[in-house]
Amino acid sequence: MAGLSYSDLVTNIRNYTETDSNVLTTAVLENIILNAQYRIFRDIPIDAERQQSLGNLVAGQETINTPAGCLFIRGIQVYSTAGSETTGANRWLEKKDYTYLQEYQDVTGTSAAQGQPKYYAMYGGATGNAATTSGRIAFAPVPNTTYRFRVHYNKMPSTLASDNTSNYISLNFPNGLLYACLVETYGYLKGPMDMLTLYENKYKEEVQKFANEQVGRRRRDDYTDGTVRIPIHSANP
Repeated sequence: MAGLSYSDLVTNIRNYTETDSNVLTTAVLENIILNAQYRIFRDIPIDAERQQSLGNLVAGQETINTPAGCLFIRGIQVYSTAGSETTGANRWLEKKDYTYLQEYQDVTGTSAAQGQPKYYAMYGGATGNAATTSGRIAFAPVPNTTYRFRVHYNKMPSTLASDNTSNYISLNFPNGLLYACLVETYGYLKGPMDMLTLYENKYKEEVQKFANEQVGRRRRDDYTDGTVRIPIHSANP
C-alpha cells in the first residue's frame, strides 16, 4: 500500500526523534497525529472532500442545518421548482453576512418577505461532531414553497487513528503528514529547536506543493487554462 499506515507513522515518529513508547506513549502520539492532521486540513482545502447535499426547503422556515461534518460551504443552488427535481432553472445564491439578511427582511410587519431565496448566510455555532449539525444556513427571502436545493461543501475528512489506519492524507500526502507530526512532537519534547525549525520548514515546502495540486492543478485544465509553467532559476554565471 502506498503512503503511510497509522502504525508506520507511529514508528517513524519514534525513530526520527530517537524515543520510545516510554516517552511517546500511544495516548501522546494519538494527540500529536490528530493535531497534525487538523493543521493540514486547515491549511489546505482538500479536493477529495468536496461533497454535495440535496434537500427541500420548508415554506416559511428561514434556516436549515448545514450538512453533517461540514467545514465550509462552497455554494448553494436553489431550483425554481419544488419537489425532488434537480434539473432546469436554478439560482446560485449570494453569500452575505447574517446582519445583511436581517436588514433585507426588515421584519417590522406581521411576517418576513417570502419568495425564492436570493441570499444565504451562516448562522449559529458548530458542534464539531460529524454526527450532528455543524451550524445553520439562513435564507432571504424566506422560502415560500418547498424549493429543491443543493449545498456544495467541504466535509471534515476522516482522521487517521489506531482504529482508522489510513486516510486520504496518509495515502497521498505522507511526507507532509510526517513533517507536521514531527513539528508537533518536537514541540511536545521541548526541542531541540533546530530540529523543530528544520521540520517546520520541510512541512511548509511540502504543503505548498500539495496546495499547488489541490487548489491549482486539480481545478484547471490545459485546454481552458493553458499548460502550467514552472519557472526554473538557473545559477548565476
